Amino acid sequence: MKKIIFASKNKGKVREVEHILKDLNVHITSLEDINESIDIEETGSTFEENAKIKAKQVYDKFRIPTIADDSGLVVEQLNGAPGIYSSRYAGENGNDAANNKKLLNELRKFPEPHKAKFVCAAVYYDGKKFYTATGEMKGKIIHDKRGSNGFGYDPLFIPDGYNVTSAELPPEVKNSISHRFKAFEKLKEMIS
Repeated sequence: MKKIIFASKNKGKVREVEHILKDLNVHITSLEDINESIDIEETGSTFEENAKIKAKQVYDKFRIPTIADDSGLVVEQLNGAPGIYSSRYAGENGNDAANNKKLLNELRKFPEPHKAKFVCAAVYYDGKKFYTATGEMKGKIIHDKRGSNGFGYDPLFIPDGYNVTSAELPPEVKNSISHRFKAFEKLKEMIS
């Protein structure tokens, strides 16, 4: 069984990606699993650049094939913000609650609907070559948080075609339509 490191400590992401890649004959270890503290500065200007930075730094440290992703929320009325700054929208020490609060404050000056999309760039790096794939999940932002099955902006995001938030969807449904699912499904085809 091939070992791959997932350059993430986000337990929600790790669970989603393990589920998506379960068909491959791989064992995924996260940075959380190996209790490794690696400080990666995301200096890229796109989701793909940041994912590549993460994958390369983790590969260079452990010399084990690495997957990484960078994802975030892109809101039309905010000219694409929070974008690559989604996880630290409210500042470096921000958290989901602070990020959600800032997002809603920024959107108060705009009429509904607040069209948005989640974007994910997924990368696999084996020390020689980068394999990259992207996925999107379109929808809109609402003003009242609903649901507890997600993380990040999920309680505020209603995917197109649904009347519940990402955080209200059962995990198996969310995982079958999410930006991360779409990106890692494409990546899976490239590395299988």
